[in-house]
Amino acid sequence: MKQHVSWRMSSKSLLSKARHSQKLVVSVQEIEMSDLSWQRKRSSLNPTGSPISPWLHIDLALILSCLTLGVTGVFMVYSATRGSDPTMYDKSFLSRHTLFVVTGTLLMLVTSSIPYRRLRDLAPIVFWGSNLLLLLVLTPLGVERNGTRAWFEFGQFQLQPSEFCKVAFIFALASYLERFDGYLSEKAILNSLFLASVPLGLILLETDVGSALVFVAITMGMLLVGGAQTRHIAFMTLVGVAGIAIIWSTGLLQDYQRDRLTSFIDPASSQTEAAYQQTQAQIAIGSGGLRGQGYGEGQQTRGEFVPEQHTDFLFSVVGEELGFIGAVVILGLFGVVIWRCWRTAKKSADLLGTLICVGVLTMIVFQMFQSVGMTLGIMPITGIPLPFVSYGGSSSLTSFVAVGLVLNVHMRRYEAVR
Repeated sequence: MKQHVSWRMSSKSLLSKARHSQKLVVSVQEIEMSDLSWQRKRSSLNPTGSPISPWLHIDLALILSCLTLGVTGVFMVYSATRGSDPTMYDKSFLSRHTLFVVTGTLLMLVTSSIPYRRLRDLAPIVFWGSNLLLLLVLTPLGVERNGTRAWFEFGQFQLQPSEFCKVAFIFALASYLERFDGYLSEKAILNSLFLASVPLGLILLETDVGSALVFVAITMGMLLVGGAQTRHIAFMTLVGVAGIAIIWSTGLLQDYQRDRLTSFIDPASSQTEAAYQQTQAQIAIGSGGLRGQGYGEGQQTRGEFVPEQHTDFLFSVVGEELGFIGAVVILGLFGVVIWRCWRTAKKSADLLGTLICVGVLTMIVFQMFQSVGMTLGIMPITGIPLPFVSYGGSSSLTSFVAVGLVLNVHMRRYEAVR
């Protein structure tokens, strides 16, 4: 009887194992079929040897959002620079900014057309080349403006190397972090910080604090996505706070930069030019109300009460003339750009593409928030222009080229990683 029961139990056990093995075989076959199906789908979405294949997957929403921001910037720069007497208007601002937007659009398309994986080997050359320009701008070859030596001058045009170095740094850091496949050691993080410290140090020597902060934000964002742990981010934050304290105490900041910080902390008692600039910007935005005073009809704008209203403080012109509704539309367009960059980062075929998108995303978000925030009085003045919108050739071209890299990743998200 016991032998019979034992035989029945062993039979059930063998039958159960056989069924389990059969399920495993079926599961493996399903996985293989699913993988084969995905490969066929990838192949059909991106036919081998077809040069036009990537263009079938271009992100039109991202392109149209950036172009709309650029065209809006042309109109707002015209309004911000025409003054109270249109007959005395200097058309050079309008013509140059239109040229910047058109050239930026072409560079965006060119940047998106070259597979970003092929550009990987050029990343170190472009990065160190841009750092060489940062070094040269500190020599007599550079031009000083508003207390900052950060430009080269070529006739009517000025070139700001720190803007182009942002894109070069994003690509170089992404190429380096990609090697670790999302697991960063302390050595890898230290090497990344060294990579960031080179342009950061040179830009601080230019006393361009705004651009330096952008590099800090880019570094933190890319390291976080690249695999840095919470303790690493906490350590870098402490180092950053200590660095700010050292810069403040050693006198590296110019007097006008100190005034910007003190006027932000205590605007009521401050009588500095920075406090005046921020106050006039808030008056302009407040007078716009819901619908604005009308395009070209802003009294603060026409009277040129807001210094640098065509560059760093262009959002005050938007708020005064287009009102709350116009400002929300502009911010909504930035929201679309941010969403598409984040979506592309998640759908990228490899870590390199993800890191590139995150770097560009961090750059745009930080600059947008800082530029709008200092106009509203919730952030200190740092001299950061509004991407795509504010007047400035280097800033406009850099923004469009950066988006070109995101388009590049988006167009090749179905390609096999090599």
